[in-house]
Amino acid sequence: MSNFNPTPQFGTAEYAGVAGTEHCPICQQPIGRRYYRINQGMACAACGERMQHDLPTDSHGRFVRGLIFGIGAAILGLILYATFEIATGLIVGYVSLAVGYIVGRGIKMGSRGAGGRKYQIAAVALTYAAVSLAAIPVYISIYAKARKAQTVLVQPQSGNSGDTSSSTPATAANPQPRQRPGGAAILQLLFIGLASPFLELQSPVYGLIGLVILFVGIKIAWRLTAGTEAQVLGPFDNASAATA
Repeated sequence: MSNFNPTPQFGTAEYAGVAGTEHCPICQQPIGRRYYRINQGMACAACGERMQHDLPTDSHGRFVRGLIFGIGAAILGLILYATFEIATGLIVGYVSLAVGYIVGRGIKMGSRGAGGRKYQIAAVALTYAAVSLAAIPVYISIYAKARKAQTVLVQPQSGNSGDTSSSTPATAANPQPRQRPGGAAILQLLFIGLASPFLELQSPVYGLIGLVILFVGIKIAWRLTAGTEAQVLGPFDNASAATA
């Protein structure tokens, strides 16, 4: 990969034919008979051609690759978010910022630098999905801990009774309702997970803070997957150099 900076900053636009300004702002060399315009600024032919070559071009293949990398990054972000909450018992929305960064960088890496609106939309969707669906393993963990605690409390009571039937686990003595089919249960979990950022609004202050942080994380992913800001036009003939 070339070390050439793909997004040079031009303080002012330089136009051909203006004496004293026909120097390339990238290499500082005089501009010859041909030049390019990069973000409205003049650049020599060598720098302009190198810029055109180095600019990432969008394609279907790059988008698919970026999407695959983005999905992988979203799964990684989901695991990070859920693991942190399960391990610490703390619900810290700031992890959303890390998830947005991971997803944005993943898509950009997969697309090899290409970006644009469709990449940004994918980044927003994947960031939201990763953060919201992280609630599912957290809920499952909380439920499992509650069930375990209930079993521990019931077992001593059953051991003090002379009735052998009382030794039956609490789950058998008080059977739970039959679970829904797997597909329906999974869909229900997905719905609850996707809605979890808004379900947290049951606690208005905490829920609103969580949504704001999630929005900032999404904004990070949006910015990281934006298209390049450089616009390269040319080549053009330098009239002043031709008459010199």
